[in-house]
Amino acid sequence: MAEDPALSPSSRWLTDEVLPHEGALRAYLRGQFPTLRDIDDIVQESYLRLLETKRHHEIVSPRAYLFTTARNAALAQLRRPRIFSDEPVTELTGPGIVEKGPDTAETLNLKLEIALLMEAIDTLPARCREIFILRKLEGLPQKQIAARLGLSEQTVQVQLGRGIAKCAAYFRERGIVRC
Repeated sequence: MAEDPALSPSSRWLTDEVLPHEGALRAYLRGQFPTLRDIDDIVQESYLRLLETKRHHEIVSPRAYLFTTARNAALAQLRRPRIFSDEPVTELTGPGIVEKGPDTAETLNLKLEIALLMEAIDTLPARCREIFILRKLEGLPQKQIAARLGLSEQTVQVQLGRGIAKCAAYFRERGIVRC
């Protein structure tokens, strides 16, 4: 097949090395994440992340990197709270719209803070992220995490501290400061 001279090297690389794996990637995502709402978004986000990484680093195994990136994006989407309902607005009933309890702004703010926390967690290195999630989100004791992952408790403690510090820095960089 003759190469299209109009394609940039990045486009040619994407076409030759990445796009042939799209069918397998979609099948993998459907099999591993059957509750995933929008596989198209995950695939597109994975392509974007892959191309962004390719701009700065050589990718030795595009297929493996694509699948890993898609898995991480899928996990991030599943962990993110759903802010909007799939239910059409026309099906909402009047009394259900106005509820007693926390005010709408507080609720929305909390949901946005949770989404930001999920983004911060997604930026952590894999091992650090895993330990952070097990300890802070699932509430497992450090000793149990160490046993589960085959690490020393000291390693778990150090990785947890790094995770907390990196998440705090992530918030500070975005102007969010908690007292």
